[in-house]
Amino acid sequence: MRHLPLPLALTARLSPVAVLAVAGWALTSGPFAATPATEHQPDQETATQPSAAASSSTDASTDTSTTYATAPAPCAGVPKATVTSLVPGAKTAGKEIPSTDAKLRRTCSWNALKGYDYRWLDVSYEISDTDSAAQKEYDQRISEKSGGGDVPGVGDSAYSVVNLTTEAKQQTREGVVIARVNNALVMVTYNGSDFETKKAPATDEINKGAIKAAKAAVATLQDGA
Repeated sequence: MRHLPLPLALTARLSPVAVLAVAGWALTSGPFAATPATEHQPDQETATQPSAAASSSTDASTDTSTTYATAPAPCAGVPKATVTSLVPGAKTAGKEIPSTDAKLRRTCSWNALKGYDYRWLDVSYEISDTDSAAQKEYDQRISEKSGGGDVPGVGDSAYSVVNLTTEAKQQTREGVVIARVNNALVMVTYNGSDFETKKAPATDEINKGAIKAAKAAVATLQDGA
């Protein structure tokens, strides 16, 4: 598999604190820099514990399957209605993040502050050389995000996890869904904060929102094939 560095712009992506600065507030640092709390609780109705079958890998020496040759346009991966419901006030066109190789990895972001509520959504597509290479990458990604569970009916396999972070008394809750479809990975990050109450949205809201976006992004990938 061709390993690529993540898009440089993602390392400096907009945080809720940056939004606060624009609005005239001030905090010492952003909630996205905080250390995750021990939440790790996906929605039990939509995510179950990972199965052994989901993490099994095919022998890379014999696998030459290449269903997807290029990454699809990520900003078209989620319907406008879904963007509006998950990120109120965001421009539905989204903003594509520059990539070191747009053929193999593409990412789109949506973010908005409406009143005191902040939401951020990322959708990424990553293409591997083979199905087994994608499976290996999938296994590695979910091993780094313990505490979540499988999401049935999304691609060949999918995994969801939710974390809570707190910085300067401001909570942020973030959900991540990673799905594999043949030799492609679909990755969704969805998070939110309330700057009036300092609280984060409920786990169920964030988890279901991330899964909803992931289902749409996977469907877009499969339709394009």
